[in-house]
Amino acid sequence: MPRNARKPLAAALTVLAVPLTACSGTSAASDENVVTVYSADGLKGENGDGWYDQVFKDFEKETGIEVEYVEGGSGEMVQRTLREKRNPQADVLVTLPPFIQQADTKGLLQKYAPKGADRVSGADKSATGTWTAVVNNYFGFVHHTKALKQAPTTWEDLLDVTYENKIQYSTPGVAGDGTAVLIKAMHDFGGEQPAMEYLKKLQANNVGPAASTGKLAPKVDKGELLVANGDVQMNYAQSKSMPNLGIWFPAREGGKPTTFALPYAAGLVTDAPHTDNGRKLLDYLLGRKAQRQVSEIGGGFAARQDVEATDANARALTRLMDGVEVFEPDWKDIEENLTSYIDAWKEATGS
Repeated sequence: MPRNARKPLAAALTVLAVPLTACSGTSAASDENVVTVYSADGLKGENGDGWYDQVFKDFEKETGIEVEYVEGGSGEMVQRTLREKRNPQADVLVTLPPFIQQADTKGLLQKYAPKGADRVSGADKSATGTWTAVVNNYFGFVHHTKALKQAPTTWEDLLDVTYENKIQYSTPGVAGDGTAVLIKAMHDFGGEQPAMEYLKKLQANNVGPAASTGKLAPKVDKGELLVANGDVQMNYAQSKSMPNLGIWFPAREGGKPTTFALPYAAGLVTDAPHTDNGRKLLDYLLGRKAQRQVSEIGGGFAARQDVEATDANARALTRLMDGVEVFEPDWKDIEENLTSYIDAWKEATGS
């Protein structure tokens, strides 16, 4: 594993997958025994067997507080929280960089350092105490293992006619993993312009936009796509029920495979309707029990540095990351220039 990589990884709960079109101002605003979570997808299992499923169930059993759950792309969740800023409906926001920083900049998060936050690396939490990683993770790609016994190795491989209409990546600016495609391409190709030139070429094989990264893996598993973007935690968890899913990390031709940390970061929403319950849930997510379950159940990496997982999933994840170079993006630059990067991508790809 790279030197600077993170460590591996009786009441019935009702976790509501609330439609994004649902009207705000439900009973959640008045019910004192509820906490509402707006989250990027990936931590809730396809079959009710994900990290969220277990942790929310345990949390309700121990506290009597019911979790209401709303899921979407990272950018989508931030935009929804922003629209509701004058009448907040969410208590906890969980999203990927750079969207957690964006939420912070827009005043959507209040200061709260959950118990255990002192055990989280400084790079994985806000310097001002407004958010902290709850699950560490890395950006990656998936491939269909039956049609592609060997995964592609380079970005350049994906330009081959073999992949025509067989590649899809989620939309930058909407999905966290989609935005990660831009971040990695700009790093690997050495800047914005060469990255956009490459993505313009790749567009010949790209199926088109996708608001949710989580919906791409099933298409890869079925062979509808040969390659899609994703992230290690989500795709590793999905591979348990999707046997044709393989995780890989593109390299530049002649270079090493690279990735970067893409943690699920959580913060307490400003003027949250159930601030105390939000604090309790954040404490629980960073508790030792929940953190030990990150790899065991969720297929991710514990955010707390003092929780060292040794389960089978953790060992497999360590092997998966072996030989992959982990770089650290300039999140300040990305946050400040994200709109212009997205505009450049739209112009380059005609999206």
